[in-house]
Amino acid sequence: MLSFKVVTGSISKNKFTSRLSTSVACVLLLVTTGCSQDETKSAQSIEAVNVNNTVAASNNISTLRIGYVGSSEPTGPLGWAKKKGILDRELQKAGFKNITFARFPNGPDLNEALVAGQLDVGSLGDTPAIVLRARGQETRLLRIIQFNTTAWLVAKKNGARSLAELKGQKIATQKGSYMHRYLLGLLAEAKIAKDVKVVHLMTTEAKAALERGDVAAYATSSDLGPFLKSQGFPVIDSSANHKGLSGTSLVIATESFLAKQPDFPHKFNGILTEAAKDLKANSEEYYQYHAQITKYPIDIIKVSFPLKQVSEEPLPAEGVKLLEGTKNFLVSQGLAKSNFKLTDWAVEK
Repeated sequence: MLSFKVVTGSISKNKFTSRLSTSVACVLLLVTTGCSQDETKSAQSIEAVNVNNTVAASNNISTLRIGYVGSSEPTGPLGWAKKKGILDRELQKAGFKNITFARFPNGPDLNEALVAGQLDVGSLGDTPAIVLRARGQETRLLRIIQFNTTAWLVAKKNGARSLAELKGQKIATQKGSYMHRYLLGLLAEAKIAKDVKVVHLMTTEAKAALERGDVAAYATSSDLGPFLKSQGFPVIDSSANHKGLSGTSLVIATESFLAKQPDFPHKFNGILTEAAKDLKANSEEYYQYHAQITKYPIDIIKVSFPLKQVSEEPLPAEGVKLLEGTKNFLVSQGLAKSNFKLTDWAVEK
């Protein structure tokens, strides 16, 4: 029987997690806006994964270490493959005796774990994955799991109702995320980038900050946006209204791991393709699972996770086009250190 281990927890004092600090959001992601004292306070309150020495030492050919961003369990095809036993069955055939899952609050922290050699595979948003590769880190793109992921711009109650009304005010988002890329692109389109202050705030703190009036608006994720709308917070905009500003969710792996497991991309993509087809065929069962894991109402999940966004192939053309646009934008804004070809990043089909 394949052994699974999910590693979660709060910030620990060991060598690895001591590095999961504000510098990750500021330096690792190279955000040009920098970090203020307020952002430092917010970043220091982030729940980080506690990767212990057992997991760190388990990097051998029979162990697969996966990191993901999200809830207590992964969602989408990866989570469904785990729940339905597809992952267990196929990884046993591939020679893996055990697998560990490490949950991260955001992409920058997952990036840090990859850099530190704590993970083999990461499931995360396009922006942090691209920024990491642009820094010269040796990763490869295995798959686009989801594309056209919607980001939302939600305002505080009794506040702004349009982009123009946000001039001179503070807008928050989770820096280094696809929501951050959406917000920057939106402000650039509206030509008000210099008229607002963009600050870092974790998604978990967004609702309270809007209620207190700490920020005028928040650029948020595909699920929290509809949820906040259902709670009476006005929606100013969404990425669905703008060509090229929606996100993609990716699976990447370190080149050092793939050097030891050259057949892994083909095998793992086969697992995720089977899982994607299965969750679409059993959509109601899947949505119940997704809602249970994320704690959002099922009607919110159906809005935030339309199954047409789930890819049944590793590199769907529409997803690749979105990814190329995101990469080019990040390079043009100085958020990605260097440009690179997606064809060089992606593993061969």
